[in-house]
Amino acid sequence: MTRKLTGSQVEAFRRDGYLFPVPAFSADHVGACRQRLDAIMAAEGGVLTRRTNQKPHLLFPWLADMIRDPAIVDAVEDILGPDLLVWGSGFFHKPAHDPAFVSWHQDSTYWGLSSPDVVTAWVAFTPSTPLSGCMQVAPGTHLADQMAHRDTFAAANLLTRGQEIAVDIDRSQAVDVVLQPGEMSLHHVRLAHGSEPNRADHPRTGYAIRYIPTHVRQVVGERDSATLVRGVDRYGHFEAEPWPRVDFDPEALAFHSRMVERTTGILYAGASQRRNLGDDKSLAGRG
Repeated sequence: MTRKLTGSQVEAFRRDGYLFPVPAFSADHVGACRQRLDAIMAAEGGVLTRRTNQKPHLLFPWLADMIRDPAIVDAVEDILGPDLLVWGSGFFHKPAHDPAFVSWHQDSTYWGLSSPDVVTAWVAFTPSTPLSGCMQVAPGTHLADQMAHRDTFAAANLLTRGQEIAVDIDRSQAVDVVLQPGEMSLHHVRLAHGSEPNRADHPRTGYAIRYIPTHVRQVVGERDSATLVRGVDRYGHFEAEPWPRVDFDPEALAFHSRMVERTTGILYAGASQRRNLGDDKSLAGRG
């Protein structure tokens, strides 16, 4: 028996590689979350630095609560099973009329995880529409193996390495993932997807949370970390993450700093260059 999704919705996810819109939170709740995010961005010069946007659930209690919320986790459990970790999270933020974009890619390209049993919950904080540069997906591409990618390091690209699929994707079949504040989408780690610049008069902001079953492990670099959000971890492949007591909790901040260095090594393994983690472009840390 499923907790939140219907059997037909689970079947659709397995067939297409994505599912939307899935209700998660009220507009009032995400409005309050957006105010908190706006305050953090204002303190960092208008957008999150790349460092803060690596696993921000380790820095802010309200995000630590969100990644564990049954409104999200119940749906993820319907797809991945009862024992779940959050491996990463980060914001994809495009201010109004911003040229930032996300090239067509598969999330699995540089994550170093042992299997493609990974689901991203993408929670809309603002309207996500074709005009504002919503995510676009290529149905069924998750059924293919890992595709070849090339690194671009394009300045306006929100991805870690500006990576893009090195083979042609039939974009005429692309589906716009339209979401209202409080709704979320779910997508498979191998689904080909991307997004255009924001041409709207308002920001387009979403919070991406990466869920994995506990049997998945990291196979690149040093020991990785993750947060157990449901069930039991019988494997212990990841270092357990602390729950921040306050914003920028010193203990959590020290852990976060240490893990950012480790995960940066994973994400940039074999790359010809690295982006500056302190620069002013908002980037999803595991994008």
